Amino acid sequence: MMYVYIIFFFLLSIQAAENLEEIQVTEDQATQLSDFTGFTTPLSKIPLSIKAYSDQDLQKAQVKRLSDITTLDASVTDSYNSTGYWDIISIRGFPLDNKNNFQREGLPISAETSIPLENKERIEILKGISGVQAGVAGPSGLVNYVVKRPTIERKTILRLDLSERQNVLGAIDLSVPINEKLRTRTNIAQENLDPKVKDTNGSRSLLAHALDYRFSEMDSIEGEIEWSRQSQPSVPGYGLLGNKLPHPLDPTLNLNNQSWSKPVEFEGLTGTIKYVRALNDYWRTDVLLGAQNLVTDDRLAYPYGCSKENVFDRYCADGTFDVYDYRSENERRFSRSAKFSVTGEIPGTVIQNLNFGAWSHSYQEKMGGQAYNFVGEGNVDGSADLPANPQKNDPGTNRLARNLDFFIFDQLSYSKWNVWAGVRQSNISRSSKRTDGTSGTHYQQSFVLPWLALSYQFSKFMTYMSYGQGIESFVTPNRGGYTNKGEFLPNVISRQWETGLRGTESVQWGLSLFQVKRPVVLDQDPIFATDGVAQQQGLEFDLAHKYQRFLYGFSLMKLNVERQDAKIVREFNGKKVINVPDETVRGFINYEVPKINGLNLELRLIHEGRRAVVSDNSIMLPDWTRWDIGISYLRKQMLLRFYVENIGNKRYWRESPTQYGHVYLFPGAVQTANFNIVYTL
Repeated sequence: MMYVYIIFFFLLSIQAAENLEEIQVTEDQATQLSDFTGFTTPLSKIPLSIKAYSDQDLQKAQVKRLSDITTLDASVTDSYNSTGYWDIISIRGFPLDNKNNFQREGLPISAETSIPLENKERIEILKGISGVQAGVAGPSGLVNYVVKRPTIERKTILRLDLSERQNVLGAIDLSVPINEKLRTRTNIAQENLDPKVKDTNGSRSLLAHALDYRFSEMDSIEGEIEWSRQSQPSVPGYGLLGNKLPHPLDPTLNLNNQSWSKPVEFEGLTGTIKYVRALNDYWRTDVLLGAQNLVTDDRLAYPYGCSKENVFDRYCADGTFDVYDYRSENERRFSRSAKFSVTGEIPGTVIQNLNFGAWSHSYQEKMGGQAYNFVGEGNVDGSADLPANPQKNDPGTNRLARNLDFFIFDQLSYSKWNVWAGVRQSNISRSSKRTDGTSGTHYQQSFVLPWLALSYQFSKFMTYMSYGQGIESFVTPNRGGYTNKGEFLPNVISRQWETGLRGTESVQWGLSLFQVKRPVVLDQDPIFATDGVAQQQGLEFDLAHKYQRFLYGFSLMKLNVERQDAKIVREFNGKKVINVPDETVRGFINYEVPKINGLNLELRLIHEGRRAVVSDNSIMLPDWTRWDIGISYLRKQMLLRFYVENIGNKRYWRESPTQYGHVYLFPGAVQTANFNIVYTL
């Protein structure tokens, strides 16, 4: 019946759109791509694997949180993504580090929170090692959020999203030019969260403001600030039942359904200020400052292990499991960052483009006591009724990390040849101490991270090859029976080789081959240590083209990631790394219906290959394929969309991540209908 109502609303809205007067809306053509790569060259010309998804791309694909972007890009997959929690994704098979692999406006932020998208112009994804761009970071890649800037002309965008049950999102995007020098832009969003997963009702709010002021033709300042809040119960994963992979269980069931279960709450205040000064026609200076304050209440009826069978990486064979009352409230995270850079060009027979400067970043975590108390036995049908035990007997861990980096990026262009080089000299300081004053650690280290590439521009495509290094910093989890809880592991260095082709004409396409060797961090309570390497070898291919009334796109990744040189767990050498699909495919085709101008039909494909569930590869997650369909109608200022995800209502296991040494299983979402209206004034 819900589908009938949504379709009826869609048809009524089409009729309303027919009666609107047409208003010409002009986009701000001065909008530029950010230079988070270190180079000011357009992304299509840089010898890096990069994708940029605009606000329109995200809305069209019903992307409301970062993890939804896995439906668009074959290189991006889930890596412990749960309703009500922060997003954790993998790029090319390696999980992103939420402390180090995320940026906003080109400055580092913590992604251990809920990040709203309504005020974001686009999401930029760099695939592969990003050490020269970010310093300490995982080798998987980098995500950069670009904030919407004020436009030259006044613009108002109203948005309404409806989905099944009572999930409703309303948003306002208002851009106002005050005068020739001053412009502002405000984004407001409010969402009632009521997904099809039971016991997950919540809410989400956003208030954001951006301001641009041009002092003169030579200098300008940009500022923006964002406040957001989300409150929603989270959903833990299912688990292996003894040595068996169960059939996909009810994806609408929430095992965090105790009467005392409380929502996870995220609140954040984030902002940046950028000052740009043009020195002459070729050179400019940039000063960029950023700050982020986060507060989190993390609470869960946490299923973990089976004590009666003395196994703690899975559930009991009979479908029961141990349940803990977990509460870590008033977690505070603070980021402060500053970047100074000089960018310019030296003309001549060989053109040289330089970008050099310094980067400072501090990140602090302040935690209180934690509750992690056994409360009884749960079961996979969700019928257990257990008592609460909120006593906070476990100390948390306070951490402080400081980075001071110096960088230089250099591009040498001669005819159709380009030589690219980047180097970052990082000085890091890390310290931690438990909240009861024990287990204090501290260390300092300096290192140099290089990156080098060579490219050649043919008439219709570019070819390139590159080499880079990255470094990571790990900390032992502060829970369970881990040895050296809360202490940092020695830094580990990853190395990447990549070669590729990229077409930039009417048919946009790209092909890349890559290999990465990354030290493996063994997470098996009580062991948390490096043990051998994960060798990643892969191929990526993507294509986008418009032919007559058809617009179609295709994205493919073939990937092999296996363990090598392990000394502690030698039996895993040659085995596939867990929770990494063999191949992923994303595809869509859009058809413009003739004789009905503005009406489009869309079909979308999401496919993922097998994943290893356990390290010895004795249990594998089957491959799965999902189809989505949509219809949209654009008439003058109004855009209407009706979209159905998982049209076949297929049951499947979406992913099998390991957290704190425990294997979890997350099911794919059930069939869901969404209706979207965007109205531009």
